[in-house]
Amino acid sequence: MPNQRPYIDQFFDVLVQAGASDLHIGQGQPPKIRRHGDLIPIREEVITGEEASFMLSEIAGPTRWRQLEETGDLDFAYEMDENSRFRCNFLKQTNGYGAVFRLIPTKIATLEQLGIPPVVKEFGHMRGGLVLVTGPTGSGKSTTLAALLDYINSNFSRHIITVEEPIEFVHRNKKSVITQREVPENTVSFPVGLKAALREDADIVLVGEMRDLETISLALTAAETGLLVFGTLHTNNARKTVDRMIDAFPADQQAQVRTMLSSSLRGVVAQLLLKKTAESGGGRLAVNEILVGNSAVSAIIREGATQKLQDVIVGGRGQGMQFMDDAIWEVLKNGLVSPHEAYMKAIDKSRFRPFLPIEEAAIGNASGAVAA
Repeated sequence: MPNQRPYIDQFFDVLVQAGASDLHIGQGQPPKIRRHGDLIPIREEVITGEEASFMLSEIAGPTRWRQLEETGDLDFAYEMDENSRFRCNFLKQTNGYGAVFRLIPTKIATLEQLGIPPVVKEFGHMRGGLVLVTGPTGSGKSTTLAALLDYINSNFSRHIITVEEPIEFVHRNKKSVITQREVPENTVSFPVGLKAALREDADIVLVGEMRDLETISLALTAAETGLLVFGTLHTNNARKTVDRMIDAFPADQQAQVRTMLSSSLRGVVAQLLLKKTAESGGGRLAVNEILVGNSAVSAIIREGATQKLQDVIVGGRGQGMQFMDDAIWEVLKNGLVSPHEAYMKAIDKSRFRPFLPIEEAAIGNASGAVAA
């Protein structure tokens, strides 16, 4: 008899066929998929406790299921078939079990296919320093980093080590050698994996999450010792990214950290996903703020005057730099996104308010007045 497919695969089939990005399973509510940013139920009946327990434990296996029962959280990756791989997050919630699954494309898109500015490739040519890819959850940071690693893998002979939780995109060796390590399956934590990379003849290290002081500190040290370090943060633009790196440290260490960051930061790629208009084909597209490290950026970081970074970015177009609101302006001007979408994602909302319908603009003006 052929092996029976796991019960949950029927929901994944619906997700894949609908061109959706995420599956939400929550005990006491219908299963839902996220398509182009919207959550859509895929059946009327709610998920029962028995159904949730069966379908989630079936793909987690006994060891991982015990971890969920003990801690209330679980992260791992699940491969349904050679074309469909999922990042899985299980959780306990007030109504019982819940889970969110993100579809990870097995074919890695190129930077050109993703619409990422060409200057980002230049970060792949570097031999040392720190490059940060940032943005809110679900903004496509992992997809952009995978495309950049694939570009390096296709064009250079490097040893690339990734430390991820879980491993999302699986890279095959091309010109480079890629060592992918999963937390906690292959290494106990991000700091432990990062420390080990310093002894593993690495040229490039990708740190999947720079979420704590120790990891950020080790990443800075690795970049200073000559490794090219790629990392991610949940920040929306370059200025907030630099501030977040420095603010992670105690006040008495921040002057030293500013000095380290000023010499090692090679660039920031901040990313947002915007919903496209129906007329432009629907779906979502990435917009980016790009900061390229230079002497002016180094001086600003050393001085702690990060409010000046916007002027450097706006004035650095010749180097490939790009300010987030300018990127949003371009896609609005080309009719790819609605005025409402542009307004909601912009930093300086007053620049985009005149393009809103009269009713929305009035609400925006009122909320701006309240905020003031």
